Amino acid sequence: MKSFALLAAFALALTISTSALAQDSKPETIPFEGGNFTIVENAEGEKVVAYEGKEIARNYVAFLDRTVEVAGTKVAMFAVGDGGNACSPETVLAWKTDAGIQSTTVGDGECGTPPAAATGDNIFFVPYPLPGETLPVKAWSPEGGLLLHGNLAYEPQPGTDWADLDAKQFEDGIVAAFKNEAVYKAAQQLLGDGMPEFATSLLVSGGTEKLPSGAFYASGCIPHACGGGNGFMAIDAKAQKLYLAQQTETEPKAWPALAEWPAEFRGALTKALADE
Repeated sequence: MKSFALLAAFALALTISTSALAQDSKPETIPFEGGNFTIVENAEGEKVVAYEGKEIARNYVAFLDRTVEVAGTKVAMFAVGDGGNACSPETVLAWKTDAGIQSTTVGDGECGTPPAAATGDNIFFVPYPLPGETLPVKAWSPEGGLLLHGNLAYEPQPGTDWADLDAKQFEDGIVAAFKNEAVYKAAQQLLGDGMPEFATSLLVSGGTEKLPSGAFYASGCIPHACGGGNGFMAIDAKAQKLYLAQQTETEPKAWPALAEWPAEFRGALTKALADE
């Protein structure tokens, strides 16, 4: 009971000190178009972004990314999000009209906002598609708002073949092997529409390991979900074949079927999954 009372007292003191710190923290002031944005932490630990007292956004992380000029209008771009590394922040755009400060959030509940590129007339939000994936590119302007501009598809490097492969190319992650056109086409035949999901299972990956035959392999996992659905990719450039697998609660899913894998590759898969 004594230890529980001490813990409760400590928790209360921490709450009081955190609240006092939030109340005492001075707002960050950002001059903008004849007024000021402020970013101040509230008692709940949220950062509140406001313009001359009018709130435009709040979350646990909030900071000014940059100010740009689009179609003659100055636009402040704020990064606002939950914090941590599970999702990137969303982008909050703020600009001033005769009616006062205006704002919009780009993201609509998605996991963050794609990186932004500003031109003279638009701010483009450009995604990073995975192998086999096509994602929308959106553009924002003061007059038109946020509109679909087009689609961006992942493509391998044209003309690259099995002979161009070198295990050293993939020390930062074997998912980069999909940039090889021969590998991409072989994976597409094996995985079909499941290629983006499989590629996700390799995004957190270390270097490759070589097999006696000269083939190489690597394993990886889904960002922020390692240990569930881990991926495995082996490349046999001489035979021009891929061996792909993904962890499940029972036997791994495999492309081609595990029964068709040479013993060397089955052994590498067993070792990779055991090391996870």
